[in-house]
Amino acid sequence: MTASVTHRNGLFRRWHEAGNECVPPTDVQIVTSDGKSIPAHSSVLASASPVLERMLDRSRKGGNSERIIHVLGVPHDAVLVFLQFLYSSRTGMWSREAEEEMERHGIALLALSHAYRVRWLKRRSEACVAAWLSAVKVMDVLKLARLCDAPRLYQRCMRLVAKDLEAVQQSEGWRFVQKHDPGLEMEVLQFLQETSQREKRWRRERGDQDKYRQLSEAMDCLKHICTEGCTDVGPHNSRPPAYPCTSFSTCEGLQLLIRHFAACGRKLSPKGCTHCKRMWQLLRLHSSLCDQLDSCRVPLCEQFKKKVQEEKVDRTWRLLVKKVATARVMSSLANRKVPEIVQKSRMRYRGTR
Repeated sequence: MTASVTHRNGLFRRWHEAGNECVPPTDVQIVTSDGKSIPAHSSVLASASPVLERMLDRSRKGGNSERIIHVLGVPHDAVLVFLQFLYSSRTGMWSREAEEEMERHGIALLALSHAYRVRWLKRRSEACVAAWLSAVKVMDVLKLARLCDAPRLYQRCMRLVAKDLEAVQQSEGWRFVQKHDPGLEMEVLQFLQETSQREKRWRRERGDQDKYRQLSEAMDCLKHICTEGCTDVGPHNSRPPAYPCTSFSTCEGLQLLIRHFAACGRKLSPKGCTHCKRMWQLLRLHSSLCDQLDSCRVPLCEQFKKKVQEEKVDRTWRLLVKKVATARVMSSLANRKVPEIVQKSRMRYRGTR
């Protein structure tokens, strides 16, 4: 027997031998796969696990004077650590040594805590196994997560497979699943497909959000140009500033478009140029977002508002206006300066975590 096993056995004996006046003698034997037995107290086991409680009740009702519980399928050391945790649940003790034992026997403890319905130990074992996941062992842990009904660990394993699929496919666990567990392989492949579709959908939605944000910025620049002026283009009764504004990259393109629109002879033609059509759409979009009644200085704003009242606006255009308005609100919130007191409270909260 190694020194570490001797140390663990000594630690477990101290649970029983500390204070002979108050600790009753052991009345149940836990037999492991290698035939070794571990003495324990039935009262501790029954209070820690409803499954063990039923097993002890059946043994008592059967008239067996010698109570024996067989815990098979896991190493003797893992069963010993499992019992130590059951005893620690009564005292609330949790030491650095317990953390090390959890790291060493996390998988076995997860299986035992699930089988004997020790929920608090199952949560800790699940978190410990998830923290030490690797591409080499992830398929073995994934199978265990399915058997032990551990959804958080299951999702963690699936995300690791999706993140490092090439390394996972080189593992022995993946080859075993391909040969002997086609159902699990199908689950993994389906998860990978769903993850790929979700990422594509996220990128598409992110691209759409960028477009709505750019349109919102264009609306602000259009109002800025027509109200204050910006370098080259401005109201007829004011002088544009000599320096560009903070959104000059957008303002510059919009000024070029306005100058083209003012000089183009085909802007009123049904088959006008592409640039003029884009300018008409921007002016219409501004009028749909503008909340000023008579004081707006953007050209044709009032005319478009009257046209909207007279004609029915299609659903697609209303949705576009709603998306741009939402992007404008989100952009303003993102650029809003956080008060100093709020920043300090956030820093204090992060420091206490």
